[in-house]
Amino acid sequence: MASAAYHETPLRGIERINPFTRHSNHIPQAMQFVITAVGPDNRGLADPIVHCVTELGANIAEIQMFNHDAECVFSMLTRVELDAQRAGDLRQAMIDVSQRTKLSIRTWSPEITGRRPRLAVCVTYRPEPATALLQAIATGAIRAEVPLMLGNREPCRGVAEQFGVPWFSIADPAAEGGNSTGRADGKPDDERLIALCDEHQVDFIILARYMRVLPAASCWKYAGGRIVNLHHGLLPSFPGIQPYHEAYASHMLTYGATCHFIVPDLDAGCQIIYQSTFTVPPGLARDEIIRRGQQENEPHCLVEGVRRVVDDEVRLHFNRVVATH
Repeated sequence: MASAAYHETPLRGIERINPFTRHSNHIPQAMQFVITAVGPDNRGLADPIVHCVTELGANIAEIQMFNHDAECVFSMLTRVELDAQRAGDLRQAMIDVSQRTKLSIRTWSPEITGRRPRLAVCVTYRPEPATALLQAIATGAIRAEVPLMLGNREPCRGVAEQFGVPWFSIADPAAEGGNSTGRADGKPDDERLIALCDEHQVDFIILARYMRVLPAASCWKYAGGRIVNLHHGLLPSFPGIQPYHEAYASHMLTYGATCHFIVPDLDAGCQIIYQSTFTVPPGLARDEIIRRGQQENEPHCLVEGVRRVVDDEVRLHFNRVVATH
């Protein structure tokens, strides 16, 4: 059977501006850092972070804060530009702030030099996207490395073994009916997911048809364009869990997939990195459409989307995707 022809969809959400060099004339050897802070809500949590970065001479390019009132959780993202020679000072200052405030603070720079970006690949059932991604990395099409693969279900363990990637089950054994592998209902241990990513010094979390919604706290901990998701439908038209079925019911002849950044606010819009589509003739069976999408189009979409992020062609700024070049 002939392979589907892939088409790039014009990305309305990408703005061709470069906010990342806005202050380059003011700071020699300026380097961008993203600081995220999450923890129990209290007064005065933002002040120590802002005070420390300004004391170090940083320019603040972006601040986002959110209070999860029902959960009494405070979340904050601060994007700054700082002299690269003061990177160590910034990281130590944030460690000190974390100890004083009891906030979970992460300091990360998207300007990765001297090494390849490190990806954590999260999966559930479908093996095709993860397989295509790991194959692209193996051939050098994507210049990155994968130190771990995480799954809340077991079907993709063989993909990790095929490519020699360490596999970690993040299914929660405490879930109802769970056991040592937690496979009763697939409920993930979200804290373990983040802890493993921290332990392996991950730059980006890739949700390769990972069929669970990350809680807001997890999204905030890796906010700032560090979580990339593959959705098996065209956003914003088909955002549900069965986009093929919904598109088929609408008598669509064009189907597609979307690679986008995850942001903590689900209502913030579609942070689209890349979309690929394929067309079908009238009357084609729904099962065949789904097969083409899952086996051919979705893997292509994820590979290209991740490549754009890894090659630093796009970043997230104030919840908008911007082209960096």
